[in-house]
Formats: sequence, structure tokens, C-alpha cells
Amino acid sequence: MTELGRVVRLQVQTDSLKRGPRPSRVYDPAPLIGVELLRLSPAGVRGVTASGEEILDVHHPGHPRAKSAPGREASFGFTSHYQRMHDRYGARVKTGCAGENILVETGRIWMLADFTSVLAFRSATTGAILQLTGVAVAAPCVEFSRFTLGDPEASPRDVKPVLQFLDEGTRGYVFTPADEFVLRAGDLLELA
Repeated sequence: MTELGRVVRLQVQTDSLKRGPRPSRVYDPAPLIGVELLRLSPAGVRGVTASGEEILDVHHPGHPRAKSAPGREASFGFTSHYQRMHDRYGARVKTGCAGENILVETGRIWMLADFTSVLAFRSATTGAILQLTGVAVAAPCVEFSRFTLGDPEASPRDVKPVLQFLDEGTRGYVFTPADEFVLRAGDLLELA
């Protein structure tokens, strides 16, 4: 196994991060809640707080305002990708604000083409493994691109280069958990 990085943050989206009607919809990371652990399953993500409260991610079909879609049951991103966003767009792009469930610490930029073999999370305490299926780029949206620019009314001309920069995995990846798994900070993301 090749280690890609260690899990350093877990979070759930309690509601949509896009607010308001089109075309004036804005991106708002306020519904993101940090949790102690994630219960991953092929259906989606449930976060568990330090007090034991279970919170459904908005992409889980059981969420009352579910935004579930096949292949988008869970998501992950890398600290190195956030560093690229910070370098280009400044401090307003806070680590974790893109809404991924899992943040993995690494010093390298990882592209989808790097995931040629089986990608898996490994429990640091038990050694249990969760294979990730259907890993795909989390395509950036106009709203997040405008948020990144700090301009909720940025023109399509101004947004286009941001969309291009955030694509190809910079904004993160989505996947379907192959089985049920409990993920904690400190667990590893590996290539088989």
C-alpha cells in the first residue's frame, strides 16, 4: 500500500451550501459542521459529534432536504489542494470550505490519473480497510468559484478561469463507499 495522507478533518453538510434563487444564488459554507467520526455506507455519510449526536449529510438519501445523487455519496479533499487555492485566492478560502466530508493531509497534489489502483481508507487503530468506488472529480460550481473570488456577482468571464483552476480535483473528489465503515481523524488514505 502507498500512503497518500492522513485524515485530519471530518465534516458534514447539514444543508445545501448554495443559497437563494438563480441567478443570484451564493455559496455559503455555514452549514458545514465538524464531527468526531463519520459513519460511511454505500447510501452516504452520517457524522457523529463528540456528544454522540448523529447528523445526516445533505447528500444522504435519508436527509429531509436530500441532494443525493449516485456517485456523490461522500467526498474528500487534500490540504495541498487548499494550499494551492490559498496561494491563488487568499485567506478567504479556508481549509474545508469546499464542503468535502474528509480532509486528508498531504504535501502533494493528487490528480484523478494518480488513482490507477484501488483507493482505500485504512483505520489507524484496527487496520480495517474501506475501498472507495466510483472516485470522480468533484466538479466546481459557479457559486463556489464566485465565493473563491470574493465576488458574488462575478461575471462569467471572471468565473471561467476559476472554474478551470478548481477542476481536475483541486476542489476535491466524490466517491461511493464500498461498504459500511467508521472513519476517524488519523486514519489513512492509501493506494493498493
